[in-house]
Amino acid sequence: MVIDELINKIEHTGNPTVVGLDPRLSYIPAYITEKYYKKYGFTKKAAAKSMYKFNKAVIDRIFDLVPAVKPQIAMYERYGIEGLKAYAKTCAYAKSKGLIVIGDIKRSDIASTAEAYSDGHIGMVDIGENTFESDFAQDFITINAYLGSDGVTPFVKDCRDYDKGIFVLAKTSNPNSGEIQDLETDGMTVYQKMGSLIEKWGGELMGSKGYSGIGAVVGATHPEQAKKLRELMPHTFFLVPGYGAQGGKAEDLAVCFDKNGIGAIVNSSRGIIAAHQKDNYKDCFGDEKDFALAARQACIDMKNDLRRCI
Repeated sequence: MVIDELINKIEHTGNPTVVGLDPRLSYIPAYITEKYYKKYGFTKKAAAKSMYKFNKAVIDRIFDLVPAVKPQIAMYERYGIEGLKAYAKTCAYAKSKGLIVIGDIKRSDIASTAEAYSDGHIGMVDIGENTFESDFAQDFITINAYLGSDGVTPFVKDCRDYDKGIFVLAKTSNPNSGEIQDLETDGMTVYQKMGSLIEKWGGELMGSKGYSGIGAVVGATHPEQAKKLRELMPHTFFLVPGYGAQGGKAEDLAVCFDKNGIGAIVNSSRGIIAAHQKDNYKDCFGDEKDFALAARQACIDMKNDLRRCI
């Protein structure tokens, strides 16, 4: 199962890090953007081409150090069709390098619309006599289940049919998540109620290592809530955003892991892909074309930091 594959890759690399491929044009070295501006002008196509070139360079330097990457689709969708092409190419290239791909899409709807979202990202679509796979090479996707279980069922079905996985929003890393997620209902908070539902849904897709292909998004910036969720969800694998730039520390997120040091994967985006812009990583590379060496060192530093506390 795909969850077992993810855990195997984490164990092989010794690194529970997922690199968030969330490029902004301000992160991309000028030698890349200028090349495409010269060819295509100041256009969405030039922006998308630059993003893919940037992502490819980063992937080439980190694929042997980490188990997975997590492209955030919104960063690509802002550039329309050209951006989505860059997203699809990024997913495919990461897969070709042996990485698990977590598509951070946070889709949410009910019934036939949820089914359409699932078909388009992790399922299949029938057209006449032909059946087509998704254009996006994703192993997992993130979803928002706050519409209830009828918005989750189509995704679970495709996970079961096509060996895919999902991470469901439980307790998110943003500062104001508590406005809704920390409200009390029926003797527990909303995020705990969501956690109990995720653990229940996950029973359909248990892997051989004690975790389900139905995982949860649990922010590193809320360690007390994360601790409660780990106790409530012993079979649910956590995707943990919020480390680094958002303020989450390795000491905070240790509670997301089980006693054997597994059970979670921690995301870092700009802390890795924009490391070349930080003064403490300037010595990692000479020419700007070697910028991705800084991303590589940032992955090593993050691994060591996490292992210090797990």
